[in-house]
Amino acid sequence: MSRRPARRTARRRRVSRSKRQDEQIVLVFGAVAVIGLIAAIVQWLLTHWWILVLAAVVAVVIGGFWYQRAKQRAGWARVRAVALRLRIAELDGLDHRAFEFAVRDLMRRDGCDAERLGGAGDNACDVRAVDPAGRVWAIQCKHRRDGDRGSAVGVGVLQQVNGTARQIHGADVAVVLTNGRFSSKAIPWGEQHRIHLVDRRVLSEWAASSRPLWDLLDRIPPPRRPSALW
Repeated sequence: MSRRPARRTARRRRVSRSKRQDEQIVLVFGAVAVIGLIAAIVQWLLTHWWILVLAAVVAVVIGGFWYQRAKQRAGWARVRAVALRLRIAELDGLDHRAFEFAVRDLMRRDGCDAERLGGAGDNACDVRAVDPAGRVWAIQCKHRRDGDRGSAVGVGVLQQVNGTARQIHGADVAVVLTNGRFSSKAIPWGEQHRIHLVDRRVLSEWAASSRPLWDLLDRIPPPRRPSALW
C-alpha cells in the first residue's frame, strides 16, 4: 500500500522534468533562429550597403527639416510674445482662467519666467514669475466680468496674499491685480503691508503698452542680480 504513492510521485517528477527539457530545447532553437535571422539581415545590409547610406541621408534631411520648422515656430512664438498687446475690453471678455493666462503671457512678454498656478490649492497666487532682475513675483488675479462696475476687491483678498506670497511662494513682490477696482479700505491696507495693487487703470496701461509692470509700480525692491534691463 505504501509503494503506490511513491511510484506516482516518481512519474510526476519524470513528466515535469521532461516538460522543462522540452521548454529549454524550444528556447534554444528560438534563440538560434533569432540569431540566424539577425546575422542574415546584417549580411544583407553589408552586401547592400548603399541602402544604409541612403537611409542615413534621408534621416538627416528629415531631421534637419523638422529642426528648422521647430526653430521657426519658436521664433514666431517669441515675436508674438514680444508684440503682445491687449486692450482692457479684451481682458474684460475673458473668464477668470483665461484672464490668469493673459497675465502670465504679459509677464513673459516683459522677459519674465512666468507660470500660472491658479486653481485649487494655489495659496493665493495665480501667477508666479521671476523677472530679469531675479525678483520673484506672486500675483493674485481677480477678474470682474463688469469691470470697475463689479464688486470691489476688499481687504480679505489682500490678507490672504499677505499670508502666503512671501512665506510660501518666496515672493519679493506681492501683487493683487484686477480689471476692476479696490475698496477704499484695501488701498491703505495694501500700502501698509507692501501689497502692490494693480487696478483697471494700471492694468490697461500695462497690457496695451510695451512697458513692464515694474515700471508702473512704486516701491519695487531692488534687483537681485545684474540684468541688461537694469
